[in-house]
Amino acid sequence: MSTQTDTAFFGQPAGLKTLFFTEMWERMSYYGMRMLLVLFMTATLQEGGLGLTVASAAAIYGLYTGSVYFMGLPGGWIADRLIGGQKAVWYGGLIIMCGHIILAIPNDNTFFVGLVFVMLGTGLLKPNIGVLVGQLYSYEDKRRDGGYAIYYMGINIGAVIGYSVCGYLMEDQENYGWHWAFGAAAVGMAFGLLHYRKTLATLNGAGAKPSFPLSVKNTKISWIIISSILVTISVVMGLIMTGLMTVNPVAIAQYIAVTFTLVFFIYYGSIYFGGNLTTNEKKRLWALLLVCVASACFWSGFEQAGSSLNLFTRDYTDRMIGNYEVPTGWFQSLNAIFIVLLSPFFAALWINLGKRLVSPSYGIKCAMGLIVMASGFLVMFFAAQYAASGMKVAPYWLVATYFLHTVGELCLSPVALSAVSKLSPRRFAGQMMGIFVLTYSIGNIISGLLAGNFDPNNVEQLPYLYLQIGLFSIGIGIVILLIAFKSRFWESLADEETDNKIRV
Repeated sequence: MSTQTDTAFFGQPAGLKTLFFTEMWERMSYYGMRMLLVLFMTATLQEGGLGLTVASAAAIYGLYTGSVYFMGLPGGWIADRLIGGQKAVWYGGLIIMCGHIILAIPNDNTFFVGLVFVMLGTGLLKPNIGVLVGQLYSYEDKRRDGGYAIYYMGINIGAVIGYSVCGYLMEDQENYGWHWAFGAAAVGMAFGLLHYRKTLATLNGAGAKPSFPLSVKNTKISWIIISSILVTISVVMGLIMTGLMTVNPVAIAQYIAVTFTLVFFIYYGSIYFGGNLTTNEKKRLWALLLVCVASACFWSGFEQAGSSLNLFTRDYTDRMIGNYEVPTGWFQSLNAIFIVLLSPFFAALWINLGKRLVSPSYGIKCAMGLIVMASGFLVMFFAAQYAASGMKVAPYWLVATYFLHTVGELCLSPVALSAVSKLSPRRFAGQMMGIFVLTYSIGNIISGLLAGNFDPNNVEQLPYLYLQIGLFSIGIGIVILLIAFKSRFWESLADEETDNKIRV
């Protein structure tokens, strides 16, 4: 933990610089590769792709992105109980880099092996590097929020770099191509690891050891279980690669979506009914449930960016500027650019509303974020109608859609995280955050299943796909908004309980 006299990085602890650049390069590799996935899997064999159907590719995309978030749960546990945050970030980064190297090998059989490596490594690195940022500050250090704002900026800078570099390499099939783009992601992760290792001392011991270490006996048992799971994954991947086991990614995605949803409600219910909660705590959990539902629905629409919107950009958007064709992946960077530009505005907006005693509840903010995001699909409905008539649509349709999606994200994403930290019963705060992460997984898998309805051979159906997503999300948003007018009183119970404790 750094002292407040440590101001080496924009007035923040020196360790923030280490984590800023490590996360920036990791996000460069993650988003750069994520942008490639559906495009590579749906490209024909002649184009160097896998030649999969859109339904299969989108389901695999949803499974991959959903599993990345889900793996953060065991990844956080391994750091807390077994190896500590520093080692979790280091080994996670190494596994990610190995995964990208495997993806860079022009061999179709090893492609899914590379995806599994990246998924496992990201699950180990992503949750723990965010925790390390918080450990740089004491509880009294008021620089914490500013530090996370700078850290969040690194995430978006990394995303822009990833989309730009990998998008360019992918588009230039004559000189580079798919596997050069996957290799660039590996190089980005290597840069992050080198910087992390070189400047590790600036963390001042934060995350050097597990926070709640197990006994020697339980540690051995845990490693045996982890090793068994990894061996099982290796055997299954071997059977798939040799053709001895066939899988239907769409069916698997459907089962996993149902499983994650059941796990969410069972775990949530076990805390509600078996957590020995007070009446106020139970009411706050009802308010938090609205936020969780909004989050799952939001990400099921938002994550169309890497699937159906990506395909729309490639196949139906006029990307020519003069004689230059803008790479498909560059449109993905619009979200990160808009976040950088709009984040200060939204931060000031909530502060100014609070000063005027106009502070919308968590439920209302999340409902508005969902509705604004959904309105982006109404824009795409009109754009898709032009595409269905055989025209290439102007890029400003996508620019408008990504702008609305970003506004929706800024209304919902940081607000939802704040809601979890404030409305959760204090003794279940960590578990509730883990449960909330499941909404990301559920949303991503549903997103993949929805994108599977994108039929490139039947473009006439495309407008109605976007219309269905938009109207469904708006409908859910309106229901949440109406209920939120009641739940805002439940949310205020958190403040009342805190005030009572202070007065005592």
